[in-house]
Amino acid sequence: MPSANDENLEKLHQLRLEHSDLNHIIELLQEQPVVDQLQLRRLKKRKLLIKDIITRLESQLIPDLDA
Repeated sequence: MPSANDENLEKLHQLRLEHSDLNHIIELLQEQPVVDQLQLRRLKKRKLLIKDIITRLESQLIPDLDA
């Protein structure tokens, strides 16, 4: 039975892949002479949301250190 940490690591891996894919798509779209600005904005928002989720998951994986 996978632990919560294992599940978070898998989720983190999937999110990083999606973030990377979105980054690639955004770069390709920006190279086009005519760009759908609304689509581009939505992709960038999604990418930012994924980055926030990644950051949150990473902070959950780091154990709290008592000072």
